[in-house]
Amino acid sequence: MPINLTKGQKVDLTKGTPGLTKLMVGLGWDVNAFDSGYNFDLDASAFMVGSNGKCPTEKEFIFYSNLEHPSESVKHMGDNLTGEGEGDDEQIEVDLSKVPANIERIAFTVTIYDADVRRQNFGQVQNAYIHIQDMVSGADLIRYDLGEDFSIETAIVVGELYRHNGEWKFNAIGSGFQGGLAALCGHYGIEVA
Repeated sequence: MPINLTKGQKVDLTKGTPGLTKLMVGLGWDVNAFDSGYNFDLDASAFMVGSNGKCPTEKEFIFYSNLEHPSESVKHMGDNLTGEGEGDDEQIEVDLSKVPANIERIAFTVTIYDADVRRQNFGQVQNAYIHIQDMVSGADLIRYDLGEDFSIETAIVVGELYRHNGEWKFNAIGSGFQGGLAALCGHYGIEVA
């Protein structure tokens, strides 16, 4: 059984499981019965940040147009344009043993593609969650259900893996942003055109 987290809760991942290195981070969501005339295209991304809270280069921003970090430590499994069906809508593989030493945190985010044009926001999304699975054993380690706390936001920092005293932990963040992916990129030091 996975540990179910609440907003702001932190949990050790590697302390009790020293051999844990390969993780599958799954993100999922459903759309409320609401029709803006457009499909909802939600996108999961990962920002690999250093001690200053910023990505060292654009290569540390993993998303649908940059699926894999050069170190092979973080790999996006591809863009789901509709979120239809059961289970995870998008997945990101993480190999903790390959994360570069200058990276202290990996933040997992979800944004709504073209939210302004499509007049969409997270108030129209329900059952959003993140879960982390041990890829070797297949065991679900943690799950964080975001709840219905969002209204006008178009981007959410769902949670982050972070290093602490040589171990990896997870922090359930659940904080919303307006301004979509551009706002998140600015927050993590990535310049957008």
